[in-house]
Amino acid sequence: MNTRLVGSDLTRAMLSRDDKNMWCAVSNDGDEHAMTAINNADYHHILRIVSFDNDHFVCKNGNLWQYAIPVKKIKLTQVEAGL
Repeated sequence: MNTRLVGSDLTRAMLSRDDKNMWCAVSNDGDEHAMTAINNADYHHILRIVSFDNDHFVCKNGNLWQYAIPVKKIKLTQVEAGL
């Protein structure tokens, strides 16, 4: 059986491992809706998640979210920019 963790399940597992301040795309409508924040570069819905409490993800400013997908923010290098 494949137990590959993705989306909000992956975020919950990372938080239970004591990961802190994870960048996540968030939504109250589902993981698929949170993915639109990533695809559309909607930075209003990419927030630092600090905990999972009472069936909700809690962001750094205290707002609650039902879904949170971990994302990676990395800098662009000169080679990636083609310069």
